[in-house]
Amino acid sequence: MSDSDDTTGEMSDGLQVELFHPESDREPGDTNIERFGFDVHPVVFPISLAIIVVFVGATVLFQDSMSTLYGDAFSFVNGTFGWFYILAVNIFILTILFFAFSRYGNIKIGGVEAEKEFSDFSWMAMLFSAGMGIGLMFFSVTEPMGYLTDPPAFFGVEAGTGGAASAALAQTFFHWGFSPWAIYGLVGLGLAFFSFNRGLPLTFRSIFWPLLGERIYGWPGHVIDLVTVFATLFGLCTSLGLGVAQVNTGLWYVGGEVLNLGTVPTGTIPQVILIAAITGIAVMSVAAGLDGGVKRLSTLNLYLMLGLLGFLLVVGPTLFIFGAWLEGLGTYLQNFLALTFFTGTTGTGEAGVVGSGTVATTVFYWGWWIAWSPFVGMFIARISKGRTVREFVLGVLFLPALFSFLWLSTFGGAAFSLEFAASAIGEGPVATAMAGENGGTIAMFAMFNQYPLGAITGVLATLLVVTFFVTSSDSGSLVIDHLTSGGKHDVPKTQRVFWATTEGVVAGALLLGGGLSALQTAAITTGLPFAVILVLMCYTVYQGLKNEYEILESEEFAETIEELTEQEDVDVVTAGDEVVTDIEGDEPAGGD
Repeated sequence: MSDSDDTTGEMSDGLQVELFHPESDREPGDTNIERFGFDVHPVVFPISLAIIVVFVGATVLFQDSMSTLYGDAFSFVNGTFGWFYILAVNIFILTILFFAFSRYGNIKIGGVEAEKEFSDFSWMAMLFSAGMGIGLMFFSVTEPMGYLTDPPAFFGVEAGTGGAASAALAQTFFHWGFSPWAIYGLVGLGLAFFSFNRGLPLTFRSIFWPLLGERIYGWPGHVIDLVTVFATLFGLCTSLGLGVAQVNTGLWYVGGEVLNLGTVPTGTIPQVILIAAITGIAVMSVAAGLDGGVKRLSTLNLYLMLGLLGFLLVVGPTLFIFGAWLEGLGTYLQNFLALTFFTGTTGTGEAGVVGSGTVATTVFYWGWWIAWSPFVGMFIARISKGRTVREFVLGVLFLPALFSFLWLSTFGGAAFSLEFAASAIGEGPVATAMAGENGGTIAMFAMFNQYPLGAITGVLATLLVVTFFVTSSDSGSLVIDHLTSGGKHDVPKTQRVFWATTEGVVAGALLLGGGLSALQTAAITTGLPFAVILVLMCYTVYQGLKNEYEILESEEFAETIEELTEQEDVDVVTAGDEVVTDIEGDEPAGGD
């Protein structure tokens, strides 16, 4: 880096601090306790750890009672608050689109001179790997096949028909498309803005500065971060539970059934053993840090996904897949507005109760995505400095969703083709395998086995789930580190290793205590109070962006730039609402 680049960066940082940072003597982690290789917040870390230990201990020690409690809690949240989840997600979609296409879209995350830390390709790879990789692997065949034989009541189509296939893809697109990424984008934007533009700690409490001010460093902020820790941990453990169940089935099916290498046991105990083994890999990866571990594995994930996708498109029913993709996409877009507000309350097909039938699945997904949002949102905030609000929103909202549509159409369409070629719907190889003891976890492997190189693709798919498990654990560890270290960007390696290990222990303990239902209930239940926090966050992020825009348009900002220009011989370039400064003779520092 040249001397003039250093001067420009220092000048920009000083400008950002002087005009945009709040007047506060507090710094991220300024009250932390540093001991035994840890650098932790004195309240958030011990309280969150204590509650997690109590919760997991009760689950393991009182399995029957806790299992009943989980079932009752799941039904209560679905039936009582399903409408709120549905309404909240619509609010998030409208809010983030407003931020992108309004006058605030040109505001740059990190300030007027902020530069991108990662290339667009690396950014997208990490974004997608953290977002929903394990879930897409698990549900890419299972969910569309389930709707083919039992179509959502919303569409009013007959099971096993072409209309049911289009409706199945549309409903699956709805659960994995724009809605979840709107949640992630809103959280990520809020965290990135208040951390990089306002110099506040990279924790959830910082987003509420417009409402709480200095009180974010007191108990109101502690409570917000504690809820965030629980939502992150249990949302992540749900995905890890799904992932390890699929890895277990993949090893059993490919190793035992396809390659005849011997019987591979399945069930809770083998899955707990797998969690321990894969967590060990995650610990080594997270110790290597964001660049050394997470970035490389995320890139590997993307290449493996593209390889599997391309292979299936070539050897599978290519024309059928593309035709199904277009029909499913058209059905999804045509019905998007109605789907986003559909509760089933007035329809006979959904039992007249919010949270029943297909709507119960939607409520679970929304609760899961909301529980995951601090994890994914904080991670993409951490890697998104230097991007404008509009670029951030468009990247987060549309590109991963469009890729998900193609992925789901390819895997779901390949399974549909096999089903339509069978003597009757429900008797195809995939549906028959799903009716067995391994259920939906076997769907993808059964589908691959019907196409060339089924054993190899099954092994690669299992490997991909493992690497997604590792990157999710890594990313989650980094996020919880930020939350429990007072918002510091860099935390000790010991601390990262501790949280990666803790995630594996919690996921394994909950599987022992209540199976996957315990994980799902923990995710959707912790997502409920967090949904309220996110609704309030829409207002606080708006206030932050509004304040930033007013400062950029103010006479004080213009006068400061003019003074800096005279003092440092700096050229000033105005691009719309975005101001870029540069030392004379150099290339514009803000250009891409």
